[in-house]
Amino acid sequence: MPRPTSTPSPPLSPADGAKDPSTAADKPPPQAANRPWRTEGLPPQTGKDEPPQKPRNWLTLVTRGLLVYLIFFGLLTLQDRLNGPETIPYTELDAQVEANNVAELFARGHTIEGKLRAPKPLPGGKEGATYERFATERPVFAQDDLLAKLVKSGAAVRATPVVGERGMLANLLISVAPIALLILFYRWMLKRQQSAMSGIFSSGEKRKPVDPEKVRVTFADVAGIDEVKGEITEIVDYLRAPEKYRSIGARAPKGVLLTGSPGTGKTLLARATAGEAQVPFFSASASEFIEMIVGVGASRVRELFQSARAVAPAIIFIDEIDTIGRARGGARSLGGHDEREQTLNQILTEMDGFSGSEGVIVLAATNRPDVLDPALLRPGRFDRTITVHAPDQVGRKEILRVHVRNISLAPDADLDRVARATPGMTGAELANLVNEAALVAVRRGHLAVTAQDLSDGLERVQLGAARNVVMPPEERRRTAYHEAGHALLGMLQPGADPVRKVSIIPRGRALGVTLSTPEQDRYGYDAAYLRGRMIGALGGMAAEHVVFGVVTTGAESDLEMCTAIARSMVGRWGMSERIGPVSIFPAEGDPRMLGVSEGTLDAVSAEVRRLVEECYRRAIELLEANRERLDAVVAKLLEHETLDEAAVYEAAGIEHRAPVSIRPVPKAAAIVPPSGPVSAPLRGR
Repeated sequence: MPRPTSTPSPPLSPADGAKDPSTAADKPPPQAANRPWRTEGLPPQTGKDEPPQKPRNWLTLVTRGLLVYLIFFGLLTLQDRLNGPETIPYTELDAQVEANNVAELFARGHTIEGKLRAPKPLPGGKEGATYERFATERPVFAQDDLLAKLVKSGAAVRATPVVGERGMLANLLISVAPIALLILFYRWMLKRQQSAMSGIFSSGEKRKPVDPEKVRVTFADVAGIDEVKGEITEIVDYLRAPEKYRSIGARAPKGVLLTGSPGTGKTLLARATAGEAQVPFFSASASEFIEMIVGVGASRVRELFQSARAVAPAIIFIDEIDTIGRARGGARSLGGHDEREQTLNQILTEMDGFSGSEGVIVLAATNRPDVLDPALLRPGRFDRTITVHAPDQVGRKEILRVHVRNISLAPDADLDRVARATPGMTGAELANLVNEAALVAVRRGHLAVTAQDLSDGLERVQLGAARNVVMPPEERRRTAYHEAGHALLGMLQPGADPVRKVSIIPRGRALGVTLSTPEQDRYGYDAAYLRGRMIGALGGMAAEHVVFGVVTTGAESDLEMCTAIARSMVGRWGMSERIGPVSIFPAEGDPRMLGVSEGTLDAVSAEVRRLVEECYRRAIELLEANRERLDAVVAKLLEHETLDEAAVYEAAGIEHRAPVSIRPVPKAAAIVPPSGPVSAPLRGR
């Protein structure tokens, strides 16, 4: 069957709206309102094939309004006429005045209205018709003294109408007022319902670009993550000067995903991008797209990207994208057509579908990149995944310098020492540290933040305020031996982190604390170092056993730390000859789901128990061999309650192997996290 041939249409003249083909090709064709799809690459449409929009007929609207007015006005006027006074001759009024039957009367000009004392037959009316209220006109030529007659008959002559009649405007207002009140009440209820349901009847307000003047954060406020800042700076540079990239065929990534632990500076980096980009910047939280009604989230995503494309080049930032970007079809999925999945599908389409989002770059931040949908992470959507780690020692010093720019520091406040003594702390934690130190300085009446203020600020951030607990002497002595056991074993173990502080002052949930931090950041750990940390963690329990012959509940956290290290050594890091170089425990979930047998789990449990028992026996041996040093540290603790690094080494009679540092408080975290460096221990009773 031959194909029908199309007749080529004649070229349009400038008067017909013809445009330059090159210019028309750069602009997307107009989208018809009744088409749910997008079109790209089509010739420009003139719109002649579309039916013309019907103009508004204002004459019809005015006619309908007048008709409604006349209906209501006529009904009310008819009601007034039916309930109004009867019209009588003036002679009838004169007769009723003579008969003393007029009770009230009102006159305005020659128009007289009144009321009778007793109803009378209506002159000229139907048989049996009577009237009580009346209205009449007084003739101009009348010469009678009506007022004298009324006064003589005892009638009340008033200055106000006896029977009030509404005018035209009053009738209109009375007729429209009930309907207007119902409409206003309905609109008020509708707005209340919209506010309560948060978008149940609408897709939300239109997104507006972030005003850089209100952000007031630039790359100068971001420190300690130079490699991440360099990646974002490249994207900002592309948006500012795309010609130098296009000249060699390079294109900017469509999406950049920032991942990392809370407090590492992901959102701060996005805010700094808004201040540096000099292009429209749209910011939204992923939770804002999720609503009760299915489809609202997808509609909001479309509006967000449409607003960004209208002013491209532009940047879109979505915070906590794991709220809507979770993997589909898994255990966390709520179904095939729930609101979260539809919102995710719309984001996927907008980023790399048929929407043509040229010039729009998407930044996103999340703490859980492992739960994101693979389709969201593929090239073409989020081309780059940048992990924002906790800063190293140099980075911590730079972050501290940023946060102390507006704070007065005393000469003894050494930021380098603070940076060395705070491994593992994030930018947000360092900012909180500086603020707490400033608050401590204000409470003490200092004009500047001193080194002691920084130390006490660290203690308050990590351990909480000191408690006013009065411990019995025996409990206080037991706590001193517990903390001295931690400190002494930390000083005796080769390669162990230096002991920074020992205290028996109750803080938070602990009755005492022993703190140690490395001189430099560490990222890899061998079995010997981990065994030494296990021995140090069991030092408090071993000291109580050696001195008092009993074990108290104060060793609970120590046992948890030691067991966590042993389980990771055996089941995750392959540091057991019996189990071998295999990974038994997954990051999440039950290892049985991965096919691990019960026999293997029993072997792991036995190996963990063996490691802990060996470390405990070694701790007891060391304390028994150094009992005099243990008693010396306890004596100093009972006397001063708190010993810094130099004092505790001097009390134990052990040579100080590292230079004296500020009295820092390390991060109170797990001894061995699932991944990454081992945090400084916080051993307390």
